[in-house]
Amino acid sequence: MQSVFGVNASLLGQPWRWRGNVLPGSDVDGRSAMDGRGADELLHHLFRARGANPDDFARLKVPTLRDWLPDPAIFQDMERAAARLADAIAAGEAIIVYGDYDVDGATSAAVLIRYLRMVGATVGHYIPDRLLEGYGPSADALMALKDAGADLVVTVDCGTQGFEALAAARAAGLDVIVVDHHKAATALPVAHALVNPNRLDECDAAAAHGHLAAVGVAFLLAVALNRLLRQRGAFATRPEPKLTELLDIVALGTVADVVPLTGLNRAFVTQGLKVMRNRRNPGIAALLDVAGVLRAPQCRDLGFALGPRVNAGGRVGKSDLGVRLLTTDDPAEALALAQELDRLNVERRSIEAEVTEAALALADRDSNMAVAVIAGEGWHPGVIGIVASRLKERLHRPTIVIAIQPDGTGKGSGRSMPGVDLGAAVLAAKDHGLLIAGGGHAMAAGLTVAGHKIDALAAFLNERLSGAVDTAATGRALHCDAAVAPRGVCLALVETLDVAGPYGQGWSAPRVASGPWVAVDCRIVGEYHVKLMLSGADGARCKAIAFRQADTALGAALAGARGRAFYIAGRIKRDDWKGEPSAEIEIDDIAWA
Repeated sequence: MQSVFGVNASLLGQPWRWRGNVLPGSDVDGRSAMDGRGADELLHHLFRARGANPDDFARLKVPTLRDWLPDPAIFQDMERAAARLADAIAAGEAIIVYGDYDVDGATSAAVLIRYLRMVGATVGHYIPDRLLEGYGPSADALMALKDAGADLVVTVDCGTQGFEALAAARAAGLDVIVVDHHKAATALPVAHALVNPNRLDECDAAAAHGHLAAVGVAFLLAVALNRLLRQRGAFATRPEPKLTELLDIVALGTVADVVPLTGLNRAFVTQGLKVMRNRRNPGIAALLDVAGVLRAPQCRDLGFALGPRVNAGGRVGKSDLGVRLLTTDDPAEALALAQELDRLNVERRSIEAEVTEAALALADRDSNMAVAVIAGEGWHPGVIGIVASRLKERLHRPTIVIAIQPDGTGKGSGRSMPGVDLGAAVLAAKDHGLLIAGGGHAMAAGLTVAGHKIDALAAFLNERLSGAVDTAATGRALHCDAAVAPRGVCLALVETLDVAGPYGQGWSAPRVASGPWVAVDCRIVGEYHVKLMLSGADGARCKAIAFRQADTALGAALAGARGRAFYIAGRIKRDDWKGEPSAEIEIDDIAWA
């Protein structure tokens, strides 16, 4: 097996490298990792390879809120925000939660709305239209809310860059609390409170939670508010809310926003999945049903099945559908909303495919640029973030996709790669006068740019990020955690690997090198996926799949691989097709034996 770990060994030309140390014995039959001490050794190996401190191994194995939740008071303005909300509840003031139109905004809004309802608050929501209003709070919207009777507005997943809108609200006497996680500049907008772990003036303990999605910050605000209400005696005449009941929503937003699944986020997702299995939230239960997730939901379901459907409303439909789904207690209404989001998701996929094809055709023109900045007219702004993600995977470099509007301005969305902080670069471009608006975090950013400045923006980003991109590209490799013989690919190994989950951004699913295998059957299924039945020299048989690879070099090689032995670099996962669980390999790359 060691011979396949060479620079030119793989089909895709990437080296296969061990992540950390090779697991002793795992390259023999793969089964030594699943019995007693062997299982603990494998788990500790996975934790070390992901940069974990050995002192954290026990709480990583069973992530709980008790072990990972910080005191919310460590965050700037947290107690001030909680106090203002507590006063509003006591006075019966009208509170509006102003959310972003994506899944993190929808889940953040839903967490606060559900909690505020539990404590008897008068609360509503406002989600701006992506096409007509754009990202973040606007002065017009805030003034309209005040005129309609709002006493307090809480922005979630937006607001850190809302300087003009929040200044207008302050002048009009409308209190605004900002709950966000996006990159902050040195200057902050005027607000009654601004809670964001990525404020530059945060203490080290708070800044350590800069990986949280906005929904995680919203949950911490609910924790702080709950504690304050308890101190004020608010639960003497009403039951104290069970905050854990909100964790299914927190888990959904955390995974779907593709933030690192490290630290507190691991506890949010682990415990949130447990809550989700009970299907107490009618909206999530309906969403699971329309997505065909009839078993206990898994982490990948949140990112690939639920998240895109919640996002579909903000992308190609009505922006508040997701919030309404996640906050309704009526099962009939939940089902209707889930079905509408499912329909919109199908429409979104069709639009996305068209824009992706057009953007790929333009991508070759700037093949020497460190950051691909691709712009086109007539592209739907609601899908450019997904298209940017698709192109980033194809081009292996940060990508910004810009939809040029009829008025000549461009709405852009970007996706980055580990080690390249795109959000900071976009803020710098804004400071240099290249953008009308912009912001984000390390791995994703959004922007508005005048059409005649797109070339200048591309040049700026190329100069600023070329070094980081070169460094990231030099280190690009398929990192494998263990080598497993064919007969070691089995459910017992899947179950052992699952203990080290949940897996996602910043805490990658284990990749193994396995083989030699021979393909005894190969066919195209679904949307360009390559499905195989494999046979090992040791008598093992296993299913494998390469997602979205039918039209790639890897897909062509697999289609012609019958009778030829090869090794696989990929992820071993559980397959529950037809109710018969088995292990399946999700292929990333192959190397001929």
